[in-house]
Amino acid sequence: MVKRIIQSFLPRFIGFRLKALYAIQPEKAIYKAFLLFCTPRGGFVKPHQKDYLQAHKAEKISYKKINIQTYRWPGKGQKVLLLHGWDSNSCRWKDLIVKLKKLDLDIMAFDAPAQGNSEGNLLNAVMYEEVVQKAQESFRPEIVIGHSMGGMTCVFNHSKHNNANVKKFVLLGAPSELQRIMDGFQKILRLSDKFMVAVEAYFVKRYGYQFSDFHLKHFGTSVKVPTLIIHDKYDKVVPVKEAHEINEIINDSKLVITEGAGHSLNKERVFKEIISFIQ
Repeated sequence: MVKRIIQSFLPRFIGFRLKALYAIQPEKAIYKAFLLFCTPRGGFVKPHQKDYLQAHKAEKISYKKINIQTYRWPGKGQKVLLLHGWDSNSCRWKDLIVKLKKLDLDIMAFDAPAQGNSEGNLLNAVMYEEVVQKAQESFRPEIVIGHSMGGMTCVFNHSKHNNANVKKFVLLGAPSELQRIMDGFQKILRLSDKFMVAVEAYFVKRYGYQFSDFHLKHFGTSVKVPTLIIHDKYDKVVPVKEAHEINEIINDSKLVITEGAGHSLNKERVFKEIISFIQ
C-alpha cells in the first residue's frame, strides 16, 4: 500500500521539480525532461536471462562510441532480424526463437542502446533506427520482426533506407505514433503546454524531427512488402486502435487481433501466426 502511494505521488513530485527549475533555469529543466523521457528504467539482464544471452553472444556493433551487443542463432534458411521494445532485451525472443529454429532460419538480434548487454544511457527512436541500419548493412535480413518500439522503428528505418533485402515485416504490439506517448508523459508529470513546446524544440534541434513526425502515416506508406500486424485487443500499453491505423496505412498488410495475449504477445497462437506468415 505504502509503495503504491509513493509511486502515485512520485510523477507529480518530478513534474513539480521540473516546473520549478524551468522558472529559473529553463534550459536545464528542458534537458532534464529530455533525459527523463529517453532513459530506460528496465531492460537490464536478469539472473535467469544471463546464461541464455551469454551462450548466443556474437560480434559487437560500434555506435557513437558505445558497443551494441548482438546475438546469433545460425541457420541455412532466410535471415531474420529481431527488434525488441522499450525496457526490454533480446531474451524476450527466447520462446519465438525455438519455433523459428525449427525452420532452420538464420537469426540475429541485438540489445538496443542502454538495454540488455549493450552500452549507453539513452534510447529513443532516432538512435534505435541508426543502430538498426548498421544491423541491416552487416546482416541484410529478409524478414524483420519488431515488438512495440522495435516495430515502429523497423518501419521508420525502411522509410529512410528502403533496404531492398527486406521481403517481409512482422509488427507486434507496435505504436503508430509518438505524440500519444508524449501527451501521456505531459499528463503524468502535469507539465504545461509551454514546457512541452520547449522540450519538442530541443528534440528538433538535436535530431531534426518533431514529435508529430513520428507517425506511420508519414513513413508507413513506404512499406511495399507483405506485413503481418499482431496486436492484443486489451493491450494496456499501446491501444489496439493504433494497430488498425497501421493496417490502414500499410498497403499489403494482414491484421491479427488476439484476446488475452497482452502487450508482450508471447503466446503460442502468436508464434503460429508468425511461422505461417514466414512460410
